[in-house]
Amino acid sequence: MLKLEHLAWNLPDGGEIIRDIDLTLQSGKLVVVTGPNGGGKTTLAKLIAGIETPSSGRILLEGQDITQMDLTQRARLGVAYAFQQPVRFKGLTVRDLLELAAGEALSEPALCALLTRVGLCAEEYINREMSAALSGGEIKRIEIATVLARKAKLSIFDEPEAGIDLWSFARLVETFEELRSQRSGLLLIISHQERILSIADEIVVITNGRVSAAGSREEILPSLLAEEKTDYCPRGKEVFCNE
Repeated sequence: MLKLEHLAWNLPDGGEIIRDIDLTLQSGKLVVVTGPNGGGKTTLAKLIAGIETPSSGRILLEGQDITQMDLTQRARLGVAYAFQQPVRFKGLTVRDLLELAAGEALSEPALCALLTRVGLCAEEYINREMSAALSGGEIKRIEIATVLARKAKLSIFDEPEAGIDLWSFARLVETFEELRSQRSGLLLIISHQERILSIADEIVVITNGRVSAAGSREEILPSLLAEEKTDYCPRGKEVFCNE
């Protein structure tokens, strides 16, 4: 279980980005956090992962206060995070990175299974270096595979659809559905995409740094789709237009 108590985060100049968020999310759920751009979704994800430290409030994971723990300490407790813009690791191969994430040596079939789940052909990627030779979309998919390898208590995916082609996106949604069916750990996904929202157990809407709506998919999604009809973005089927 993940519990946020009166969570807030301010900019150095005092500007409020996250404002007094109270939220309880149960393990075994797939929760999608959505809302308008600039509303605080990614900041909230970074606070939970330990990339940023709250200005006030508490974060509890399975009853343990992790508020003051850094990214590494939280990772050791089972928190995994996939960045919206992944970092590159020069000198490491894809195999190295996946084995580091898993905490053990992985067999060829295991590596293949992980990469297949994110739409990559294992034979072409296992021994490739995590360098500029890989495209942004390839790096993104490999990073998502490292999160899957972790088998974490809490897995956070920040806009996993960014930079991924439509075929790989469809395969990724299938992977999320598979993880959802296994009910292992808490999956927290930051996304605008209706296809991801449609497989959520729960949806949390963040607007102006606050929770403006939260509940089951059946409760929340119809109202979001109604908003889409009046705020349509011609470049993609998103709940909130990026213009």
